[in-house]
Amino acid sequence: MNYGEIKKIDIANGEGVRVTLFVSGCRIQCPGCFNSCTWNFDYGKPFTEETEKEVMEALDKDFISGLTVLGGEPFEPENQQVLAPFLEKVKERFPDKSIWCFSGYLYDKDIQPRDGKKHTEYTDRMLACIDTLVDGPFILSERDISLQFRGSRNQRILNIKAMRSNS
Repeated sequence: MNYGEIKKIDIANGEGVRVTLFVSGCRIQCPGCFNSCTWNFDYGKPFTEETEKEVMEALDKDFISGLTVLGGEPFEPENQQVLAPFLEKVKERFPDKSIWCFSGYLYDKDIQPRDGKKHTEYTDRMLACIDTLVDGPFILSERDISLQFRGSRNQRILNIKAMRSNS
C-alpha cells in the first residue's frame, strides 16, 4: 500500500486534534474529489514499518485525540490488507484514542459481509478498530461546505463503536 500524506496535526477530519493518514488508491473516483491525486494506487510513498513507527510516534502525544484514515479509499481490498493489522496495533497501543475512517463506499451496501462488494477477509478486522465511519461517495451536486466532517449531504457519520455495542 502507498500513502499520499501524513498530517501529524489535523482538526478537519474528525473530532479533536488528530493524526491523519491519506492512503493511495481509489476506484470510485468521485467527480469533484478534493484529493484526486490519491486515486492512483502508485501515488506517494510505500507504507513501511518506518511509516508505521512515524504514525505511532505522532499519536503518542496527550493532545492527540486519535487517528483518521482516508484517501484514496481505505476499503479498497489492497489497502485493507495493510490497514487491518496496522489499525489493530494502533487500537492496542492507544485504546483510549479514537479511530475515524472515511470511505466512499456505503457501510450497509458495500462493506458489510452480506453481499458487500468491498468485504474481504480483512474488513471485519478493520471495522473492529474503527470508532467512527464517514461513508458514501462525494456527490458534487450535493456539496455543502457547512457540513462538519462531510463534503456532500448524502454522506453519513456512523458511530461504528456504538453499533458494535448494540449487536
